[in-house]
Amino acid sequence: MKKIHGAVAALCGTLMMAGSMQAMADSTDDIVHALIGKGVLTEEEGALLLKGRAGEKEAADEKKKNAVGVKYKDGIVIGTEDGKNSLQINGRVHLDYRGYSYEEDDDGSAALSSTGSDTFDVRRARLGAKFRFLDYYSGEVVANLAGSEGADLDVAYLNVAWWEPVQFRFGQFKMPFSLEQLTSSNNIDFVERSFVDAYIPAKEIGAMVHGAPFKGTTYGLALSTGRGINSAENDVRVDDVDIIGRVTANFAEIMGNENMVMHVGAAFSDGDISKGDGNAAFGGNRRTEARGATFFTAPVVSSLFTTSDASIDRTRVGLESALAYGPFKLQGQWVQTGFDFETAADDYDADVKAWYAEALWTITGESWADRYKGGAFGGIKPKTNFDPRTFTGGAWEVGVRYSSLDAGDFNTPGLSAGAGLDPQITTGASRYAEADAWTMGLKFIPNPHVRFMLDYVDTDFEENFGGTVVTVNGEDEEDEKALLFRAQVAF
Repeated sequence: MKKIHGAVAALCGTLMMAGSMQAMADSTDDIVHALIGKGVLTEEEGALLLKGRAGEKEAADEKKKNAVGVKYKDGIVIGTEDGKNSLQINGRVHLDYRGYSYEEDDDGSAALSSTGSDTFDVRRARLGAKFRFLDYYSGEVVANLAGSEGADLDVAYLNVAWWEPVQFRFGQFKMPFSLEQLTSSNNIDFVERSFVDAYIPAKEIGAMVHGAPFKGTTYGLALSTGRGINSAENDVRVDDVDIIGRVTANFAEIMGNENMVMHVGAAFSDGDISKGDGNAAFGGNRRTEARGATFFTAPVVSSLFTTSDASIDRTRVGLESALAYGPFKLQGQWVQTGFDFETAADDYDADVKAWYAEALWTITGESWADRYKGGAFGGIKPKTNFDPRTFTGGAWEVGVRYSSLDAGDFNTPGLSAGAGLDPQITTGASRYAEADAWTMGLKFIPNPHVRFMLDYVDTDFEENFGGTVVTVNGEDEEDEKALLFRAQVAF
């Protein structure tokens, strides 16, 4: 017993010196083995001490694994040390200025309108939380604090990942359709998204199966209400849900090239929309990308005629591609939305086509491949954060985009204002059927959470409906020039 007491005393002294450091704790086992080798401890006594030590280490590891801590990583994160359970608080604020080239109404004779007014705007203000628990479950809840009628729900979903290649999502979330839309508003290439974004399924209520079954590939297949954010189907005569799907491949990743992105994708959507939704059934009225003049007014179909179907069959097809190498990126998308419906007098099949092509260069050299994951692009992380004391660091990027919208199929007798309206068309399509826009942009990203963006947008209108025009301050306009500036913070 004296030998045991002496050995234990020696061991305790060693443990006191070791403290809580893992490397020193591991050396305790070596000391026990040395004492056995010198005959101070028998094999049985040493095994007993080592067994107790192993139990202590297991208990300490389990306690550490389940300990809850607070840290900052792209937001305030509360979670366990093993990362399996966490709650992350995040948000964004986008503060904009928009200035237009329209002439002022000096004599006050024009009708009161906000179109073309130079203005400051809180474009987005959102606060939310992402959560993860028990290995397989995650989700997000986000409130939009800049809504026109107060706060409303932006995102709310639960993701179930029992199998990584086959995951399930339920709630209100971004539908699997568009590369531009699936890129967060915190990370989009210009202040505003292109004309394409107006004719794709974005955030809707539904369910989705999705995943990345093979290296460099993704897929998503969803069922949704088809009526946009915070909106369920409300017309009992139209009970079909939208089916939405997207597949992508990054051939550079498939080939093991970590410096490039060779992304291609295809998407589709099919479902019915109610005639009772007014011009929203056709994608709504269309403003310029600079959020200025409304240059296209969609038709409105009466849903009260019992001799025709109350629904409009809406089919959307999208193609997308992105080629990036180092700090350079080329990207483009094309989408066609078809509206097939009938009235008591006629059958119509009208398409809206939109597309864009863009080129971007990160002057400070940050790689686009570092920002690509899961079929979409993330944000720029500067090589070094901006230091205002030395005026060094941060990332700079320039870009140019051309985009086009063509709603010329609505410029036809029966649907177009001034061309003999179908009796069931209560409001005909008016103003201009086509628009082309050039955007030139400059970004400064001092750190991963802050961005400053300056865009110049030049938009031309073409092919008017029955002589209808865009009027701003009493003057007929065929183009719009705008300067956009954004200061944003995201955490």
